[in-house]
Amino acid sequence: MSDQYSTEPLLEMYLFETSQLLEQLEQSILSSEKESGYTEDAINEIFRIMHTIKGSSAMMLFDNIAKLAHSIEDLFFYIRKEKPEKMDLSALSDLVLEGVDFIKTEVDKIKGKSPADGNAEDLVTTSKTLLAELKQMNAVPDISLITPAPVAKSTAQTTAEDILETQHYYISQANTPVSNGTFAYKAVVHFEEGCEMENIRAYTIIHNLKETAGDLYYLPADIIDSDESVNIIRKDGFQIFITTDWDYRKMHDFLMQTIFLKDMELTSLENTSVLDQFKKKDTELVEKPIKMPTGKEVNVVEKSSRIPLQEKEALPTNTTQSIISVSVVKLDKLMDLVGEMVIAEAMVIQNPDLKGLQLSNFSKAANQLNKITSEIQDIVMSIRMVPLSATFIKMHRIVRDMCKKLDKDVQLEIIGEETEVDKNIIEHISDPLMHLVRNSVDHGIETTEERLEKGKPKSGTITLEAKNAGSDVLIIVRDDGKGLNKEKILKKAKENNLLFKNEEDMTDKEIYNLILLPGFSTKEKVTEFSGRGVGMDVVTKNIEAVGGTLSVDSVADKGTVITLKIPLTLAIIDGMNIKVGKSRYTIPTISIKESFRPKESEIIHDPDGNEMIMVRGECYAIRRLHDVYRVATNITRLSEGIIIMVEQDEKTVCVFADELLGQQQVVVKALPQYIQNFKKIRGLAGCTLLGDGSISLILDVARMFNH
Repeated sequence: MSDQYSTEPLLEMYLFETSQLLEQLEQSILSSEKESGYTEDAINEIFRIMHTIKGSSAMMLFDNIAKLAHSIEDLFFYIRKEKPEKMDLSALSDLVLEGVDFIKTEVDKIKGKSPADGNAEDLVTTSKTLLAELKQMNAVPDISLITPAPVAKSTAQTTAEDILETQHYYISQANTPVSNGTFAYKAVVHFEEGCEMENIRAYTIIHNLKETAGDLYYLPADIIDSDESVNIIRKDGFQIFITTDWDYRKMHDFLMQTIFLKDMELTSLENTSVLDQFKKKDTELVEKPIKMPTGKEVNVVEKSSRIPLQEKEALPTNTTQSIISVSVVKLDKLMDLVGEMVIAEAMVIQNPDLKGLQLSNFSKAANQLNKITSEIQDIVMSIRMVPLSATFIKMHRIVRDMCKKLDKDVQLEIIGEETEVDKNIIEHISDPLMHLVRNSVDHGIETTEERLEKGKPKSGTITLEAKNAGSDVLIIVRDDGKGLNKEKILKKAKENNLLFKNEEDMTDKEIYNLILLPGFSTKEKVTEFSGRGVGMDVVTKNIEAVGGTLSVDSVADKGTVITLKIPLTLAIIDGMNIKVGKSRYTIPTISIKESFRPKESEIIHDPDGNEMIMVRGECYAIRRLHDVYRVATNITRLSEGIIIMVEQDEKTVCVFADELLGQQQVVVKALPQYIQNFKKIRGLAGCTLLGDGSISLILDVARMFNH
C-alpha cells in the first residue's frame, strides 16, 4: 500500500471534516452565550465534536490537537454527566473558543504543508484547572474521570446514546482486557449513501483496530489500491474478521463511533482462528436479537450455529445520491470551458463570412445552440453560487471578542444571509467585511455609559444585510452608533492633502467617502483593531478587485451605513460592444441608462472648458474615449458619433464613441500581467474575445468617474 494513496486522501478527508466540525463548534458556543447558558443538546454536541476531533487527530498523528481536544472532551463529559449547577460560563466559552482558534491555526498549517507544531500545553492546563474548579465549586469528590465511549454518528445514534448512559464500568475499562480469553468477531459495516471515499473510511477503521487485533482480515482486501473497492463496499458493506481481547460491548461501541455509519452488524464467532472463518465460503451465521442494557434490541449475534449457504440472487443496490462533493478546481475548469464555448458560439454566429447571407436553417440551428449554451451557462453558474450565510455567521465571533476587549455591549443582526454570490467573490469579500464590522464596533458604537447619556438603548446594534439588485448584490453594514464627524474628516483630509475639490462644493456623502482614501484615519491612538490608516483602504481595494464599489453615508448620533455593491459573478457578463477608431470596447449592460446621437446645440462648455451635454434639463459630463485612451479616429464631431449614458452609484457620465456594435454575452478575461505591471491603464476591468476574433477592452465604469 503506497503512502501516496494511503495518506493524501485520508488527510484531505481529515481537513475537510475537522474544518466543518470547528465551524459547528464555534456557532454552538456563540449560540449558548447568547442564551446565557448551555443547553443539554449544546453540551452533547460539543462533547461529540471534541470526541471526533480527538479520534481523527490521533489517527493522523497530530498529537497536539488530539491532546487539546481530549482535555476539552473530558471537561464536557463531566458537565454532561454531573450537570453542575455552578459554572463560569464566560471562562468555559473562552477556553473552547481559544481551543477552536488553536486547532484552526494548526489545520491551516497542515493545509499549507507545514508541520502542525503548535504548543497546546497552556490550553490543556487551563482546561484541567477549569475542570478541577468545577468539581470544587459543585462539591464533587476528586475521582478519576471516566473516559467516554465512542458515540455513533449515524442513523442509530439514539440507541448508541442510550447504551452510553448505562455502561460506566465498560467505559472506564475501554483499553483494558476484560478477561484472559480472546474473542473472535465478524463485522459488516455499511456507510451512509453519498458520503464518498468509502474505501478511505474503511481504511480508517482498520488503522484504529490494528493495536488491539490479533488476527485481522477484511474484504475487500485492496481497499486503497483498487478503485473497485468503493463499489464493493457500497454494495456488500465492509467485512472485518478479527480476534481481540475486547469483549462484545467494547467492540460494538468502537465500531459505532464510525463517521457516516448507516448500519453495522457485529457477529460473535467461535473462539477459533479467524483465518479459518475468513476462508470458509460454505457457511453463514444465524442472527438473533440480543437485548442491550437499555432494553432496546440491536441486530447482533452472540454465538452462532452454521447452516449450508444457499445460493443468493444479487440484490439491486440503490446508488442514488442527492449531493456529491466536487473539487473547486474542477468547477473552475468547467467554468473556463463554458466561457470558451460562449466565445466559440459568438465566433460561429457572428462569422464575417456570413454577413449578408439569408440562411434560414443556419439561423434556426444558431438559435438552438444559443438556447443550449445559455442553459449550460446558467446551470454551471448556479453550481458555483454559494450563500453568504457562512461568511456572515463568522462575524458573530468577531463582535463577541471585540465586545469583551473593548467592554462594549453590541448585538449583531443578520438579514438576507441566504443571498448567493459566486464562490470566488466570497473569498474576496470575507476580509473586507471583517474590517467593516471591526470598525463599526471600535469607531461607531459608543460605550454603554455614552449610549445611556444620549438616551439610546444600552446595547448597540450592528446590522449585516444582503440583497439582490439586478446582476449585483448589495451588502450593507449598518450601525446605530455615533456616526461620522464631518469636521474631523475634513480637517484630517486637509492635513494629508486628500481633498479633490473645495470643501464648500462637497456633499456630505463625498466628505464621508474620504475615509476610503489610502492612509486616511481619524483614530489618534493606534490599537490592535484600528488607527493605522490601512483598514478602509484594504476594503476598497479588495472590493474593486472583484468589480465592486463601496459607498459611505452617515448621520450624527444616528449611525453609519456602508454599502458594498458587488457583481454576482466575475466570469460572464452581458455587455454592449462599441467601436472607437479600430479599437473595440465593451460596457457592462447593467451600467447603461440609454444611448443617443447628440445635437450640436445640446453641447455646452463649463468655465474650465470641459464638455457637457444637457439632457432633459440635467447637465452631464462627456468622456471622449478617443481622448481618454489616445485612439486615432476620424469621428471627432459629437453629432457624428454616439453617446452612451452610463450610471454607477448615483453618478452619471456620457461616454462618446464612434458607433454601437451590438449586445452580447462576453467572457471576462484578466489583462495580461505585463500590461498590468508596466502600463497602468485606468478604467479597464479586463478584456474579452469577440465573435470576429478581435479583442475588446471591458470598461470599468466605477473607475471612469475618478479618471
